[in-house]
Amino acid sequence: MVVVPKTMMRHWQAPSCLLVLLLVLVSSDASTLDDTCKSVAASKKDIGYDYCIKFFQGDSASATADRRGLVVIATKMTRAEAANIRKRIDALKASVTDKKVSGRLSDCRMHYTAALKWLEAAAEGVKSGNLQDAKTNLTGVILGTDTCEERFRELGVVSPLAAEDAEFSKGCSIALAITTML
Repeated sequence: MVVVPKTMMRHWQAPSCLLVLLLVLVSSDASTLDDTCKSVAASKKDIGYDYCIKFFQGDSASATADRRGLVVIATKMTRAEAANIRKRIDALKASVTDKKVSGRLSDCRMHYTAALKWLEAAAEGVKSGNLQDAKTNLTGVILGTDTCEERFRELGVVSPLAAEDAEFSKGCSIALAITTML
């Protein structure tokens, strides 16, 4: 039998304890994202678990975030998406000759401009603990996107933003669903 001196044993115990603590923390954070996406999928039938996980893979900080952090990350990601959609709207408006379609695109641009502000306000609401304001802002963003799509349906044309609007709405719905869990 090999006898290990006590001083040597103490040197090994500290790193071992640190490793165990690190593993618990990492698995706990991963479990937060996993549990959160399971809850989102259960409450939002149009957003599955896999979609939720894939959505958060867009930001590496989500792997270690708590639920409040996940909402802030979701609003940050959807703000970036809203800015990109506004650029796409500008490009579409430059090439569209139909004044009615151009008018609808202008309406959508207005909604996405407001969305940028509302998403920032939602993130601030979550950070400050004002969850009702966060929910109100996120709901407003989702309704704005729905209004954009409705305006094209009223014309009897397919929205050139349908795919982008659908993805954007899902991201906002994820943020709202998690905010409701807080």
